Amino acid sequence: MTGLAGRIAIVTGGSEGIGAAIARGLAASGAAVAIVNRSHPERAAAVVSAIVSAGGTAAAFQADCSEVSSIEAVVDAISRHFGGIDILVNNAGIFRPVPIEETTEEIWDTQLDLNLKGAFFFARSVVPHMGRRGGGKIVNVSSIAGEAGFPNAAAYCASKGGLTNLSRALALELAGRNINVNVLAPGNVATAMNAALREDDGWRARMRERTPSGDDFLSVDDLVGSVLFLVGDGARKMHGQVLCVDGGWTAW
Repeated sequence: MTGLAGRIAIVTGGSEGIGAAIARGLAASGAAVAIVNRSHPERAAAVVSAIVSAGGTAAAFQADCSEVSSIEAVVDAISRHFGGIDILVNNAGIFRPVPIEETTEEIWDTQLDLNLKGAFFFARSVVPHMGRRGGGKIVNVSSIAGEAGFPNAAAYCASKGGLTNLSRALALELAGRNINVNVLAPGNVATAMNAALREDDGWRARMRERTPSGDDFLSVDDLVGSVLFLVGDGARKMHGQVLCVDGGWTAW
């Protein structure tokens, strides 16, 4: 597919899991993809290699997605490398579930800084670049934890709920500049970040019971088509919307 030919996309947290699947999907649709990763350059390089081997275009960039100066520097570097920016997928995130009594300031700040603050400053940094190209698409990867509460995950739920409402605010501000801001809210997706939950048979049984599709965990590849829709021309009139890909979990 070449529906995104000529477009330049950034995927944060693109070295593994959901981000890597999205990066591969964007590249397969013709976009040149910048994979931003903080601490696993070898994994980012492997994703780039797979994309290039399949005939796509990609490059890896290292940055701390929770630090403003690092975000600004990597966005400028990507724009220089590829010649502009059309698409941002804010996917970088962290999930550290603990009871309220064990939620330290560090655990709180780590999740809010990466999941919420980082997404805002990536968006702020790409807007001028998108403006020079006549518009763009921003997809913020939230979670069903931004739509509903989960025990032992107060910081994560706060960060994802904040990200969803941040997206609505940015959508209102940027729609007049031809920049679409929307949200992808995945359900439980099998990634390294939730490996412990996947070992919990009780959790899996509860999720299967609650999820109309009968899934306990979705595959990362289940999300790719929705992202391609949100960054494509078919979503040009969508602003500030939440697309839940969760097997029907939030339909209750």
